[in-house]
Amino acid sequence: MATHFTPQALRFLRSLAKNNDREWFTPRKDIYERELKDPMLALIEEINAGMEAFAPEHVRAPNKTMMRIYRDTRFSSDKRPYKHQVSAWWSRRGMEKTSGGGFYIHIHPKEVLISTGVYMPEREQLLAIRRWMADHHAEYRAMLKSLTKTRVGSQPFTGIDAEALTRMPKGFPAGHPADELLRAKNWGVHVSLPAETALDPTLGKEIIKRLKLATPLVNTLNDAILAGTKADSSATSPFRRPLF
Repeated sequence: MATHFTPQALRFLRSLAKNNDREWFTPRKDIYERELKDPMLALIEEINAGMEAFAPEHVRAPNKTMMRIYRDTRFSSDKRPYKHQVSAWWSRRGMEKTSGGGFYIHIHPKEVLISTGVYMPEREQLLAIRRWMADHHAEYRAMLKSLTKTRVGSQPFTGIDAEALTRMPKGFPAGHPADELLRAKNWGVHVSLPAETALDPTLGKEIIKRLKLATPLVNTLNDAILAGTKADSSATSPFRRPLF
């Protein structure tokens, strides 16, 4: 069954952005669950059914895939307790507790975001990707170019924010032809659709089409991580500790 959200769902998120406190949220939690949580779980179920054909290793139970509305404020100076979007993250099986390459979506009052790739990986995975990029940068760039040139509707894929280092990371030479890929901390693509897309019964189909297109890129990044971390697993490595 096709899943989508109602205008009330977006209104709730807009109001939450203006009233981000427990006193406002708690008496309206039933609205959140009815208009946002339940439809999001149903949307994940619909997307899971589509992903079985092209990314079965990323399919997880909806309640494990949907992210909490509550922000982690432990290490943040921003103590607002709630996010302004509902979101989901499909990690690869076996990488649920690490980073790895995966698929992310969120429904926000200003956009429907679809993002795929690797975001802020652990230190061991970071090194594995950089080593792979050093030898396969041309292959990766070709995949990026193909994705960003592929049109699905009027919004094309663009590269995610690399949050790149200003200098080449230790162990890689200055002037390497993969310079910007080696300095990056994130790899992948994303696309922002109009917020009104969330109200359309074709929402799930629109997301699935884009996830399918980006799956080869996600698989390539995961293969690089798995190959690189497996190669280091038999040796004592200074990169075994998590980056965060």
